[in-house]
Amino acid sequence: MGRSEPTKWQRALYNDVVYSSTFGAPVEFEEYKQSYVAEVEQSIDFAGQSHDFFIRVKADELVASCARQLGSLKERSILDVGCGVGLMSGYVGDHFGQLHGIDIAPGVVDRASAQVPQGQFELYDGEEIPFEDETFDVAFTVCVLHHVPPSQWESLVAEMARVLKPGGLLYIFEHNPYNPLTRRAVSNCPFDADATLLTRGRSNALLRSAGLDAAEERYVLFFPWEGSGFRTIESGLRWLPLGAQYFVSGRRVR
Repeated sequence: MGRSEPTKWQRALYNDVVYSSTFGAPVEFEEYKQSYVAEVEQSIDFAGQSHDFFIRVKADELVASCARQLGSLKERSILDVGCGVGLMSGYVGDHFGQLHGIDIAPGVVDRASAQVPQGQFELYDGEEIPFEDETFDVAFTVCVLHHVPPSQWESLVAEMARVLKPGGLLYIFEHNPYNPLTRRAVSNCPFDADATLLTRGRSNALLRSAGLDAAEERYVLFFPWEGSGFRTIESGLRWLPLGAQYFVSGRRVR
């Protein structure tokens, strides 16, 4: 018996083989990656920045938050859930002692391994994270949950919490549904046609449902422009629910 077809949310979540909406025929990842990048770039064209800019800002936020809460990261381990080709991993990996990523597509995992040689990337069945309990100091997921059916949000976050060490941190980065430009970008992107956006409050509730204590939470990406001056201004606005995206984090206490 062949491998069962991945569900719709798994394809969207992990950049696995994507199926044509017209013919139902599989499109290999290399083809999909080209159209995906083009579609995403087009959907955010009005912001005047590339997709890479938004990845870098989130990576900087993640590393800075981890350092504030954990101190030195050189002996720490981190897990990228839904790593894709390793875009976030490539920016955060050098700051940690161990970097792992998981995805359900062999081609994606191979590409991540080639692009981020300091990391270790593995296949994932979309249900059970393939690591023992209490393995990582940090686990994170970036703009993944909005592709997952709401009925499965809690189980995914619970799996991430399971593999955290006591004192470890879980991060959720998501689109802010209160930001009108974010809604515009999502509505313009065909790969977000199935998206169910989560408020920051809903993401925090998921952390609580997994038994985690609240850690840090911030709205980010108020300004789609380069420059330390804009980041400094943003640091004083992170309570304001108008950033294009946000993150929440929870700590495992036992």
